[in-house]
Amino acid sequence: MDEKPAYVAIARKWRPLTLEEMAGQTHVTRTLKNALASGRIHHAFLFTGARGVGKTTAARALARALQCAEGPTATPCGVCGLCVAILAGTCPDVIEIDGASNNSVDDIRDLRDGVRYLPAVARFRVYVIDEVHMLSKGAFNALLKTLEEPPPHVKFIFATTEVNKIPETILSRVQRFDFKRISASVVVNRLRHICDAEGIAISDAALRMVARAGEGSMRDAQSLLDQVISFGGQNPDDGQVADILGMVSRAVLYEMLTGLVKGEPDRCLDAIAEVHENGYEIAQFTGELLELVRNAALVALSPGARKHLDVPEEEKERLAALVDGMSAEHLSRTFQTLLEVHDQVARATRPRLVLEMAVARLVSLRPAQNLAPLVDRLVELERRMRGSGVTVPPPRTGSRGREPGDDPEGER
Repeated sequence: MDEKPAYVAIARKWRPLTLEEMAGQTHVTRTLKNALASGRIHHAFLFTGARGVGKTTAARALARALQCAEGPTATPCGVCGLCVAILAGTCPDVIEIDGASNNSVDDIRDLRDGVRYLPAVARFRVYVIDEVHMLSKGAFNALLKTLEEPPPHVKFIFATTEVNKIPETILSRVQRFDFKRISASVVVNRLRHICDAEGIAISDAALRMVARAGEGSMRDAQSLLDQVISFGGQNPDDGQVADILGMVSRAVLYEMLTGLVKGEPDRCLDAIAEVHENGYEIAQFTGELLELVRNAALVALSPGARKHLDVPEEEKERLAALVDGMSAEHLSRTFQTLLEVHDQVARATRPRLVLEMAVARLVSLRPAQNLAPLVDRLVELERRMRGSGVTVPPPRTGSRGREPGDDPEGER
């Protein structure tokens, strides 16, 4: 009986194989591609950034670019013996080391001994050390001399999530590349490409929920997409996606925001009740509401501020219609008040009660009045009074309205 092939997770199946395929790290890939094209290839690289943003993927792609039979090239062929062996993890000249479990001085001594040998089949001996910050202080010291003056046939590629733990002596000997968190729009585009290729019918709104839950990590977003497909099948709807991710639906968030903006407490209380009944975390709800209020404030601030919103154009228009005529300053005060409420909710044993009691404070916020017209009217009134011969008393300059020589006890 034929066995089904083992399932490969989306994050592994769709991992980019070349620098060109990597999404969201243009500043890194462009520099590396230019270095490969010009032949100015440093002997040691350090890739640092949050989890799941492509550090190890870039290290493997760079190793293939260096070793390809047609290289060094930014576009390795993928079919030569070296490319195939590196993809399979069987190339003897590309050595991947886990810094967490190979962090002793003896491990680095073994590495240092291996550096002296010429490559067996490839152009270079490439050492990829993941989580390099886990090396011990002694191991870093043992690596220094080799890292500073390695043989010409050796390249080092380090990856870490905690660059602050790496000694300055190491940092000064490498080319450092800081990987950014990937924007939601880039993640959504990548997830859409994957879903189309896999035959998954899913809405853009659902993919945006997955991207937001991934928090800038492409790998996390792809793992969550795997989870969504397992739960909802080939046609997951928005409600199923929200359920599996534990996220509050945008409809409920907008209902709450509308109640705050228009001063309608009933709407706010209904939204809170729906959040509670559906089993969502109140603190997560207020956290997502904070982001929505911030988006509304930027929409109200200026047309140019909208470019800083990582939301689709239709949502920007919806926010603009909701806050039409409202000042960004008022929304900023709403945000500050809600931020205090969010902190209280996060610490409370009964967060629903805290949020419900905060509704009265939130909906009672009113736009600050512009005092300039009132001041102008007072100045005009004083001018007219002086013109008609009426004596206008000078302003009182003492504390609490008293003249400096007044005796507070004099009327007793």
